[in-house]
Amino acid sequence: MRKLSMAELGRKSVNEFKESEKFPIIVVLENIRSAYNVGSVFRTSDAFLVEAIYIIGYSAKPPHKEIKKTALGAEETVSWKYFKTSAEAVDEIRKQNYNIYAAEQAKGSYKLNEIRIEPGEKIAVVFGNEVTGVEQSTIALCDGCIEIPQLGMKHSLNIATAAGVILWELVREKIATETQKH
Repeated sequence: MRKLSMAELGRKSVNEFKESEKFPIIVVLENIRSAYNVGSVFRTSDAFLVEAIYIIGYSAKPPHKEIKKTALGAEETVSWKYFKTSAEAVDEIRKQNYNIYAAEQAKGSYKLNEIRIEPGEKIAVVFGNEVTGVEQSTIALCDGCIEIPQLGMKHSLNIATAAGVILWELVREKIATETQKH
């Protein structure tokens, strides 16, 4: 076994990325304190060909030094929009016929390993503040909550880690199908 070279990875150019078919997923970042976390979510969203990122409230937005440091250029490839409030973002998402879920531990939440996404279903996932999570007023606007089952003491993950876990689960079957074609 050997590590692949950069040339062997077959990375897309910025234009190829922008022209690629995206997964119908919108990542919503609600009041994220750390610009490093925002940048990490950009990078993960690029990796999984996410449709867009919606940035809300006091979350950092490009151009930003700390986003650039962790996004490694993904802030240039992934489409994004800024909204002052979550209600404004949810309104826009609803107009595009997306189902909206908060990434949150809540009564009646859907366990990530049990959720079933229909082919072509359009999904938006709201990720909340590192300390307080998704605001209750935003949860009330959602179709439900997605919870990552956890077994340890903390029962919480860093927002960038949670985004990676959830996004992978939402795209993994499609990625497996695409990989088998090659």
